[in-house]
Amino acid sequence: MFKKILIANRGEIACRVAATARRLGVGTVAVFSDADAKARHVQACDEAVHVGGSAPADSYLQWQRIIDAALATGAQAIHPGYGFLSENQAFAKACADNGLVFIGPPASAIAAMGSKSAAKALMEKAGVPLVPGYHGANNDPDFLAEQAQKIGYPVLIKASAGGGGKGMRRVDRAEDFVANLLSCQREAQASFGDQHVLVERYVTRPRHIEIQVFGDSQGNVIHLHERDCSVQRRHQKVLEESPAPGLSESRRAEMGAAAVAAAKAVGYVGAGTVEFVAEELNDGDIKAYFMEMNTRLQVEHPVTEAVTGLDLVEWQLRIAAGQPLPLQQHEVPQRGHAIEARICAENPEAQFLPATGTLQVARWPAHVSFERSDTLPRVDSGVGEGDAISPFYDSMIAKLIVWGEDRAMALARLDAALRQTHIMGLHTNVAFLRRVVGSHAFATADLDTALITREHAALFDAPPLPDELAAAGAVVLRLQAEQALQDADPWSRRDGWRLHGGAQRHFEWRRDADTLPAVLQHQHDGSVTLAVGAAPRAAQAFDYRGLGDDRYQIRLGRERHTVSVYTHGAQCGVFADGGMALVTEVDAWAQAGVQGGADGRLTAPMPGKVVSFLAQVGDRVKRGQPLAVMEAMKMEHTISAPHDGVVEELMYTVGDQVAEGGELLRLEQRKET
Repeated sequence: MFKKILIANRGEIACRVAATARRLGVGTVAVFSDADAKARHVQACDEAVHVGGSAPADSYLQWQRIIDAALATGAQAIHPGYGFLSENQAFAKACADNGLVFIGPPASAIAAMGSKSAAKALMEKAGVPLVPGYHGANNDPDFLAEQAQKIGYPVLIKASAGGGGKGMRRVDRAEDFVANLLSCQREAQASFGDQHVLVERYVTRPRHIEIQVFGDSQGNVIHLHERDCSVQRRHQKVLEESPAPGLSESRRAEMGAAAVAAAKAVGYVGAGTVEFVAEELNDGDIKAYFMEMNTRLQVEHPVTEAVTGLDLVEWQLRIAAGQPLPLQQHEVPQRGHAIEARICAENPEAQFLPATGTLQVARWPAHVSFERSDTLPRVDSGVGEGDAISPFYDSMIAKLIVWGEDRAMALARLDAALRQTHIMGLHTNVAFLRRVVGSHAFATADLDTALITREHAALFDAPPLPDELAAAGAVVLRLQAEQALQDADPWSRRDGWRLHGGAQRHFEWRRDADTLPAVLQHQHDGSVTLAVGAAPRAAQAFDYRGLGDDRYQIRLGRERHTVSVYTHGAQCGVFADGGMALVTEVDAWAQAGVQGGADGRLTAPMPGKVVSFLAQVGDRVKRGQPLAVMEAMKMEHTISAPHDGVVEELMYTVGDQVAEGGELLRLEQRKET
């Protein structure tokens, strides 16, 4: 086994690798960018080396600096994690050339499988079924448009060297093909340094099923069962589970054998994933087509660890050190059902735009494990309370993994764990994940990659937490703060006690754009009522008691609710079984009129870089017409005209960084005469 390894990555995967290395007694070296100087993965390792600026191209993709750091610190091997350099054959070769072990497959295997086009050609020769499409090297836009026409719409454009949904677009009409192609190529170049794409028939109700494989340097290859990763948004995975629901044993065995054959065909060593796109046939069976091979550990590897009880990072280290596979195929265990939810800094209500900011509150389920792969529920994360989510990297905050004896139990445990996950400071998808998990389609395993789109009404039109409960939670937090002050200074007492009669206390909060007033009535007999809302409403009996750890039991009328309440500055977060609400206390002495953006100003919905302007000063544009393209967290986002008008001024140039809310351009609204 190695004495010391360098982890050429950041965030949760760097922390994950460091945890296993620590358990095995292996020393670790972290690398970090300017933005990550105080990051969790730096603290998790024994040593750390600065490798450059905040942008990945200036740091985590600078492989010569990373190799120099490994040599300078005496590391014997480099673990690339996933993303960044994990599938870069030049980096793998450079490691070997410098006497360092690359904890992954040989460069030849990365070359063979790292390119989607090359991998499909290899699989076609081996007789593995492929989705009809063009997988060649000619990337001329006119030629690819012709190929798309021959394949038949809808088609899918995919970055040949990519993954994670970057550089991928579904195109339904010929007139939209070239614009989507150019966007895919830009994204592919920015993310992977390679703009080549392939074009395939779009499978209309596809499922995404992948097989975890492992190979050793003695020529042995086995699989560790499958994972279903069908629930996706923007071609990126949201929920992953193992085993795949509804997959027959014969089909499962067939796909496992095909994955092993694919790995053996390229002399594969280490952890890899063979991915299939599957569609249901008329007889209910599933037909699977080879899609690609990821020559690295996957984000969703914890679900495989949960059903097998194995530590896949430990397997990676042992195999890279020259040891044989610990098990033979028939010895690989499989027990129960596991599901992983990706918790991301994003706003599902705004087309999943990524969010940035500070994790003012980050609380996880009780009894959760942060390091052990055999203890569930489990959270893999590279950030914690007080840390910032920056625009330089992807938007994932954490992965939440649960296990159950069957799928129904795993679903129940995942919902409970998500209910206990409380994050404040930025938009997240936690509430959205709960709605997906609770949806009829997911509960009954009616899965395909369009589940979120076809279940839109159930997933996006959920009722908010009632105003009464939001206000009650905020009142409780205020009363608790005042109680603490009263304990220190009895003269600060503000509980409404009077010698004769009762007393009223008025509170006012802002929830989104609405004002939320509340009146707390102290009766002379000691009872308390609460009335919420601007319109006259009947006051409800009100009381509460603390349960510890920011939890309270609140009575409103005849109902009792258990809530968790947190505060940051003037903002209060109320988390309950029915969801969460953010309210901001209104300071009557400091209120000032807040003016919205002037008519015609278009602002950035998130911090990012201007990729292009699609209209120039003086252009007359129509409502809905794309005007600008921004890049944030490795994804492109298009800003469209909110109304007809004429472009009056561009406030930035291509390549500029823009803060959230920054004015991109001015659009003068004009009516046709």
